[in-house]
Amino acid sequence: MNTLDQQTALQQAARERIKNSHALDGDAGRLAHFYRGWTNSYELDVGSDGYCGPTIVAELAGAVQTAYLSRQRTAIAILDAGCGTGLVGVELERLGFRLIDGIDLSEEMVEKARQTRVYRHVRGNVDLNEPLTEYLSASYDITVCCGVFTLGHVRPQGLREMARITRPNGFIIASTRKSYADTASFEQEVRRLQQAGILVPTQRLNDGRYLAEEDAHYWVFQMPEKASAPTEERS
Repeated sequence: MNTLDQQTALQQAARERIKNSHALDGDAGRLAHFYRGWTNSYELDVGSDGYCGPTIVAELAGAVQTAYLSRQRTAIAILDAGCGTGLVGVELERLGFRLIDGIDLSEEMVEKARQTRVYRHVRGNVDLNEPLTEYLSASYDITVCCGVFTLGHVRPQGLREMARITRPNGFIIASTRKSYADTASFEQEVRRLQQAGILVPTQRLNDGRYLAEEDAHYWVFQMPEKASAPTEERS
């Protein structure tokens, strides 16, 4: 097998693993098991498929801070929800953010993120489909979610908890793979939260670059100055 054939085979194997990760139906046990075996090759796999979501999400966080938040980036508290191995955190740190916390379901991925040394605190075994009971309301200026709202992972209802832990006038920045946005009723959940006064969509970049095989939508939500309590039960 020549070098080109080897590269093609590696890319095909990487895409197969990415595809398999989308078939886990948000089940915490299955997701944790899958990512335990994927941790060591994850960055190589997504890198080979042109994964640029972390850079775009971080750049949007930088634009939001410049346009709307008066404090310096070093004083902006950010939660990287679903931080994985720390790809978004590294990009945020490159842009001058320093108060970055990370959470993820996979303990093994979190350990990789911890090794980047860009996070203030990192926690594993956090299921983003469940209430984030360890986090107080209005804890963060910006919450970023990259690769979280995707097939087989976090349901749209998880956006409510992201809103709860984000400060009034703060922001959520999220990516949604197109296939997820088209099938998971994400837009309907956004409308429900907007009608309830929990968040306000302020920007949406449609069909932006994400992976070589598929684009994504990028969303920026702002929390109202006086946010409503998200009391609706999860489905």
